[in-house]
Amino acid sequence: MQSFGKENHSSVSEFILLGFSSEPHVRTALFTFFLLLYLITLLGNGLIVTLVYLDSRLHTPMYFFLSILSLVDMSYVTTTVPQMLVNMVHPRRAISWGACVAQMFIFLVLGIAECVLYAIMAYDRYVAICFPLHYTLLLSHPICIKMVTVCWFISIGGALVYTVFTMRLPYCGPHNKINHFFCEVPAVLKLACADTSLNDQLDFILGFVFLLVPLSLILASYVRIFASILRIHSSHGRLKSFSTCASHVIVVTMFYGPAMIMYMRPSSWYDPEQDKMLALFYNVVSAFLNPIIYSLRNKDVKGAFLKVLGDIGTAQ
Repeated sequence: MQSFGKENHSSVSEFILLGFSSEPHVRTALFTFFLLLYLITLLGNGLIVTLVYLDSRLHTPMYFFLSILSLVDMSYVTTTVPQMLVNMVHPRRAISWGACVAQMFIFLVLGIAECVLYAIMAYDRYVAICFPLHYTLLLSHPICIKMVTVCWFISIGGALVYTVFTMRLPYCGPHNKINHFFCEVPAVLKLACADTSLNDQLDFILGFVFLLVPLSLILASYVRIFASILRIHSSHGRLKSFSTCASHVIVVTMFYGPAMIMYMRPSSWYDPEQDKMLALFYNVVSAFLNPIIYSLRNKDVKGAFLKVLGDIGTAQ
């Protein structure tokens, strides 16, 4: 393998991120929209993390994993959106070679972590519904910490492979314009002045490992969960269990669908405009909706929020 270095493999020192429309009035509208979306995303996910930390009633495995997911989502959008916003107001829209590598790596770490976290959270619901008497034993705090630690090791390893195999290729000027709003693997590979067939095969294999394997574990968990729910005699109990699980199913579908299209399709199906929309959906929109779908409509979270507001009011 070639060594991993800019000086050996790239005759370009920076890339140009084309992003979205070049029309000034459209860019101004998009800037305002994405800035508001970004701030609301940080606020919503930050609120979840704060409530889980402050309220002892939320110190359970389910909410521990939710708080980790919220931290990942805040970091996930921060990896891409600020750069996108800067490029909307800066005429050059440039990103250095090193910054592009860093953005790609961090984005992949967080994306893979999100995939694995969804599988962990499905397992959490599986244990809670199918083995409620063993829940605290099977998901004790040390075990939860170990699961999250393994999640990060998997994410860093997978992201490293993706990034090294993408950026080891030669990128020859003057073709340095990435038709995307950040340095995502499929868009960057289109600029490589070398055969990328090995990368296409690798992307499919890694997509299978990091997307289809967690998705299969999630589906297997929910098959068992729904079978257990149907055996609940109380209609109220069935409804409550279905409601809890439905949130997770919606979030998983919203994230995995676009991500699988992006990373597991043949390179001949590449469509830059479609890719930008897909990336917005599984990066920005999913992080924005996660607190609403998954947490803020939850009675426990609402109760914790009201309690915190009450404590602040009492303190004043």
